[in-house]
Amino acid sequence: MPLTDTAIRNLKPSAKAQKYFDERGLFLLVSPSGGKLWRLRFQFDGKENLLALGKYPDVTLKDAREKRDQARKLLADGVNPCAQKKQEKRDRIRNAENSFAVLANEWLAKKKGTWSARYMRINQQAIETNVMPWLGKLPAASIQPLDVLDVLRRIEARGALKVAQRVMSMISQILRYGVATARVERDVTLDLRGALTQAKSQHFPAITEPAKVGALLCTLEAYGGSRYVRDALRLMPLFFVRSSELRTAKWVDFDFEKAQWRFLVTKTNTPHVVPLCRQAITILQELKQWSGRSEYLFPNELDQTKPMSHDGMRQAMRRCGIEKGEMTVHGFRAMARTIMEEVLDVRPDLIEHQLAHAVRDANGRAYNRTAHLGKRHVMMQQWADYLDMLKEQYRQTLQTAPQA
Repeated sequence: MPLTDTAIRNLKPSAKAQKYFDERGLFLLVSPSGGKLWRLRFQFDGKENLLALGKYPDVTLKDAREKRDQARKLLADGVNPCAQKKQEKRDRIRNAENSFAVLANEWLAKKKGTWSARYMRINQQAIETNVMPWLGKLPAASIQPLDVLDVLRRIEARGALKVAQRVMSMISQILRYGVATARVERDVTLDLRGALTQAKSQHFPAITEPAKVGALLCTLEAYGGSRYVRDALRLMPLFFVRSSELRTAKWVDFDFEKAQWRFLVTKTNTPHVVPLCRQAITILQELKQWSGRSEYLFPNELDQTKPMSHDGMRQAMRRCGIEKGEMTVHGFRAMARTIMEEVLDVRPDLIEHQLAHAVRDANGRAYNRTAHLGKRHVMMQQWADYLDMLKEQYRQTLQTAPQA
């Protein structure tokens, strides 16, 4: 006689486990402790098998019968339900071990040797915030183009178009890593080319007209605030490195005998050399009398064990009346790049080397970061002398200007 929900609820445990049969091999096993467990007995290849279907009441009588019918359909197709269940369990474990989150963390770990700590932190946060809540638990091999597109559309909805492009690039790299490690069949982001709204390129504002450069440099040299900030602003045009690289510069990395500053590039964590012109050495030697006891050239005014605030130079420029739409700290790189090539006729590859950009030879191989040091030293001295000339021209203009 088939079981009923009422009969099942009224079943009581006994000293020994009891079996209560339903239909077509399905029965309920009631243990001495009171547990009620669904089981299915069936024959496969002439041998008796037993399949666990769950625990009552989590699995109701209706659920148990549906699971029984599914198992019997497998039997009709020549598939052992027990073997099928074991395979599904293995698949679940394998999918969990090869989830997108696992793949992404492995990929990020491999980037630690090539990315700076700051760049690593930025990318980790971008993935954690924008991707993991929706793709993290999915098996990497099961991710479809629409899954990725949904993630990117959420970012676009915030107006963060550049973030969406960067996130798509990272998802692509993670999936390609999955392909390389035989856990993903293909990079599905290839199907999304052209699907994202392209962000308009926004360059950092920069003064690139020689006549205005002289006025800018004289204005910065007259800054009456912190000496450290003023000297940083004096050195920035001579070095045109990234602002974070200058403000965190350490004395130990400077070699005055060789006239070189060696450090690791912020974005790529690779070695870079800045040849020191005579003007820079003079500023540095004066500066060392003030900050030589600190590890940093530009120590924090409140804590000498820390570098200058990341916002110090920017705020100083605003106090000098230099608007953000006119010039930024990063703009000194564009200033040097433009004027060196267009006015001083310097070879573009030498400038790119000095900007710590990825310069490649005809075979596509990246040049050594320390290449052409002699020529770059000449270039940096030529650049410093040219800036001095622009400043002098501006001062003469002020002296000859008619008095109001």
